Amino acid sequence: MRIVSTNFIPDRSRPGLTTTAIGAVDLQGAGGNWATVGRRSRGGRRVRRQREKRKGKSVGLRIGTLNVGTMTGKGRELADMMERRKVDILCVQETRWKGSKARSIGAGFKLFYYGVDSKRNGVGVVLKEEFVRNVLEVKRVSDRVMSLKLEIEGVMLNVVSGYAPQVGCELEEKERFWSELDEVMESIPTGERVVIGADFNGHVGEGNTGDEEVMGKFGVKERNLEGQMVVDFAKRMDMGVVNTYFQKREEHRVTYKSGGRRTQVDYILCRRGNLKEISDCKVVVGESVARQHRMVVCRMTLMVCKTKRSKIEKKTKWWKLKKEECCEEFRQKLRQALGGQVVLPDDWETTAEVIRETGRKVLGVSSGRRKEDKETWWWNEEVQDSIQRKRLAKKKWDMDRTEENRQEYKELQRRVKREVSKAKQKAYDELYTRLDTREGEKDLYRLARQRDRDGKDVQQVRVIKDRDGRVLTSEESVQRRWKEYFEELMNEENEREKRVEGVNSVEQKVDKIRKDEVRKALKRMKSGKAVGPDDIPVEVWKCLGEAAVEFLANLFNRVLESERMPEEWRRSVLVPIFKNKGDVQSCSNYRGIKLMSHTMKVWERVVEARLRKVVEICEQQYGFMPRKSTTDAIFALRILMEKYRDGQKELHCVFVDLEKAYDRVPREELWYCMRKSGVAEKYVRVVQDMYERSRTVVRCAVGQTEEFKVKVGLHQGSALSPFLFAIVMDQLSEEVRRESPWTMMFADDIVICSESREQVEENLERWRFALERRGMKVSRSKTEYMCVNEREGSGTVRLQGEEVKKVQEFKYLGSTVQSNGECGKEVKKRVQAGWNGWRKVSGVLCDQKISARIKGKVYRTVVRPAMLYGLETVSLRKRQESELEVAELKMLRFSLGVTRLDRIRNEYIRGTAHVGRLGDKVREARLRWFGHVQRRENLEKAYDRVPREELWYCMRKSGVTEKYVRVVQDMYERSRTVVRCAVGQTEEFNVEVGLHQGSALSHFLFAIVMDQLSEEVRQESPWTMMFADDIVICSESREQVEENLERWRFALERRGMKVSRSKTEYMCVNEREGSGTVRLQGEEVKKVQEFKYLGSTVQSNGECGKEVKKRVQAGWNGWRKVSGVLCDQKISARIKGKVYRTVVRPAMLYGLETVSLRKRQESELEYTLNVTRDIVRSLKTLEMEIVELQRLEATGDRGHVEAFKIKKPK
Repeated sequence: MRIVSTNFIPDRSRPGLTTTAIGAVDLQGAGGNWATVGRRSRGGRRVRRQREKRKGKSVGLRIGTLNVGTMTGKGRELADMMERRKVDILCVQETRWKGSKARSIGAGFKLFYYGVDSKRNGVGVVLKEEFVRNVLEVKRVSDRVMSLKLEIEGVMLNVVSGYAPQVGCELEEKERFWSELDEVMESIPTGERVVIGADFNGHVGEGNTGDEEVMGKFGVKERNLEGQMVVDFAKRMDMGVVNTYFQKREEHRVTYKSGGRRTQVDYILCRRGNLKEISDCKVVVGESVARQHRMVVCRMTLMVCKTKRSKIEKKTKWWKLKKEECCEEFRQKLRQALGGQVVLPDDWETTAEVIRETGRKVLGVSSGRRKEDKETWWWNEEVQDSIQRKRLAKKKWDMDRTEENRQEYKELQRRVKREVSKAKQKAYDELYTRLDTREGEKDLYRLARQRDRDGKDVQQVRVIKDRDGRVLTSEESVQRRWKEYFEELMNEENEREKRVEGVNSVEQKVDKIRKDEVRKALKRMKSGKAVGPDDIPVEVWKCLGEAAVEFLANLFNRVLESERMPEEWRRSVLVPIFKNKGDVQSCSNYRGIKLMSHTMKVWERVVEARLRKVVEICEQQYGFMPRKSTTDAIFALRILMEKYRDGQKELHCVFVDLEKAYDRVPREELWYCMRKSGVAEKYVRVVQDMYERSRTVVRCAVGQTEEFKVKVGLHQGSALSPFLFAIVMDQLSEEVRRESPWTMMFADDIVICSESREQVEENLERWRFALERRGMKVSRSKTEYMCVNEREGSGTVRLQGEEVKKVQEFKYLGSTVQSNGECGKEVKKRVQAGWNGWRKVSGVLCDQKISARIKGKVYRTVVRPAMLYGLETVSLRKRQESELEVAELKMLRFSLGVTRLDRIRNEYIRGTAHVGRLGDKVREARLRWFGHVQRRENLEKAYDRVPREELWYCMRKSGVTEKYVRVVQDMYERSRTVVRCAVGQTEEFNVEVGLHQGSALSHFLFAIVMDQLSEEVRQESPWTMMFADDIVICSESREQVEENLERWRFALERRGMKVSRSKTEYMCVNEREGSGTVRLQGEEVKKVQEFKYLGSTVQSNGECGKEVKKRVQAGWNGWRKVSGVLCDQKISARIKGKVYRTVVRPAMLYGLETVSLRKRQESELEYTLNVTRDIVRSLKTLEMEIVELQRLEATGDRGHVEAFKIKKPK
């Protein structure tokens, strides 16, 4: 007797087997406990649904497996099949794709794959779009085994894709496969669900005698050796072979058909304890994606807890404002909404609401649904109809395998292949034609970023761990954990001493916010950034132009006056960003970036610009300081290490790291440091208002948390925070820091150097005490110590009794420094950084349909900067330079689809991609940085450092009409230049600071600036004299000239001009003993006995002897420059005299009209004139004698020739 059923019946006769899925069961083998076989559950389906509804909700999944033969050219067709058959998860085998990536294949489906050979093997898992974000982990074991871990409504599901070796493969290869599969299963916790979809290349056979606990009866044909391996694996891992539990027609059980062979080699396995969740499993027929294999699909139902679906946030399409027509329409509609007025309302709330409402109406709102995959636009209705006809032909042939049906299917297969190829080619040709234009270049970078994102396995994590390491799966618990972590982080202070002493506040009247300050702040704001809670991006203000500038200036002045900003600006959204290291499910491995109101950021930039003019940060601070960068600090450290290596002396360096530096700054310390730095009390109260009542929410993968207050630390993502942090560090380190490079800071990265271990240990302890007594914490785990030229027994450094980690290399500001002074590891890191950058844009660089010109530009802007970072500070050897060039050429050859077997020269590769030699670019970077260093602190280069805003201000203050000011502003707006060097021209770059060198107007503009800046400090001539940027200050006493110098420094440097400490010099006339020297901010000004003022040497003793010698030397220098003409005997004496009078003599006579010459000094000058004249005459005589000698030699009269040589031997 046989009872047919598809229900799941409890099997209490076998321990460990909780449920058994049966399609046909022999009553005799079932035992006495199976009396209810075939009986319906009480109440039927309706009762079961109500029971499930009370328990919770269920999630239905369709999981399948398919050997595709190859994925090349089948991605979109496979996605269409999964969409049509409603398959959520599909394990694929024999993909024959090389690499380990994730890739979108269209219709929202994403393929995670792995392969090492493009001709064989390869496995992958395809996920539906709604499950892509549920991926927690991807394990790529080999090209035959990989697994994915997903979290679905709190349930952990592991999907394993496998491809067993074929029957004829070596036994060792088969054992390796089963060993890898065992390792994967053993690594999965027993409480998590597992589904294996694999092509095992074995037959488990029909019947289950002796193996009832792991399989049903409904296999195909007889079991072979490979099939026995499948059964043994199922027994080891307590799995069930799902295919065999359901009674189906043979057509729905056969997974492989080739010729006359019809077998079952593809299987789905799951844990025996979860068999009750499988309601059906069968082979899908009528599909033509794979030629020989058929897809096996099972239906799985997961019981999950009820959860609230997070609402999809709809966003205004502000990005449309970059189009001029949309921007113009937005301005018109906004004007209509304001009743035809051009001026915006004074009230922020009213203006903000009108702008948001107008934006929604004009620009539209995103639907929140998935966008169409831009790379599958070719999948049109015509192509889909062709695929449908091919599928029906395949189904017809499967049902009636006649030769006529076979030929019909083969013909349709060839035709569809041509149509798909033609449609793809047409769509891609249009895409690449647009990308090859200037307008399409931005889309090109966007496409590269999209392909890079699609290639990542895990984009966002929906489950995290709590404090104790337990995995949280429900949305409510995940949100609570994120809130708990960041609320604790942003409201917890380190222990510190409370300050007893106070500081005097600076009460002074502050100027109103000017429109040009707002313009500058808006210009510094980047477009395309994520908006804050107020949903008003900076693009709106840029679009509205002068109306926005006027509104913001008035708004900021009201905020400055009332010291109260709009309440909407106090809210922010915190987004956790993974640090790309550590456990992805641990909150501590994320840093929070705040999305704040863009309008508040504009306000912060206005305040920051004013604070930078008042506060002077120490020279040891390199972070976020004008005219300083990481390169300066890296170079200073490297050159210091190099000097000590040359002298064979020890150098001890400690790299100090602060724990949660920005998040742990006590607010009271911030106010104290601002006041101590001389910030006006008005600005202190304005900054206090920015931080008062600040609130935030955390936006995570499962939605937004509840709002909480932030009471400690600086805002992450704020425009003002870096400078505020620099003020705090400047004040806290005032008593412990040494001059650079012995102490250097880049924000919170500190390096302390010393000649002895004891001294550096003492300095480290002083730094720790200075920082930790004020609430900053030195990290014991990340602070490291390195010794250059270490000798035996030098020991290590201790911090409060704990040993500081000792290293041989350290990554300082992104550049690796080694204790032995070598740079080999840094070169390898640069090569690796280049490859990382290359992989990010490999989706574009390896696309052979994109032109070489575009590829070269992407390479130069993305990959090469990563390779060249910091190399201007490194002394590269030829071998190391060769390493970089070899890596670069490999990238270029990969990008252009060329191998060395093609025998194409490197010069041609570079020329095709428009990429110069990397060695030349390194030297060019060194020269560019050298020029930056030369210009940075030298007032002689003052033209390059004139702040443009100061120029406009000084012009207006000097009475220049606004029309002329705007004309000059237009001359400097959007100015660009290139550098022409020995190896060609560089790329174009913007010039945003300083006056134009070589401009006819620049000299007078600079005079206007200097006139206004020195108005309050200059004295009458000759006590103060200026010649452009050359200034001389005179006084009768050293104290007075020192005081005047300090007043000049303050007046100039508060407005952006920098007094050079190295080239400013002091001279005393008629000096008496003990007169001392002059100091500038505590540093001694170089004292000299002579000075070259405007080209003329003045001496402290009033003599002019050295000036005469300089004039003589200048005359000789001028003579040498034109000696090619003066010594040419074919040029007449009249011409030579004219050249001499116009070139040589003016150099000798320069400035002598101001000098009282003595007769001896006049004689020196006349003697020089006579010598130069005699040289000309002697050269003329020698020329005549050579001509005579040549004439005698031509006549052949040897006697006369010898006689002439004796007479004139020289």
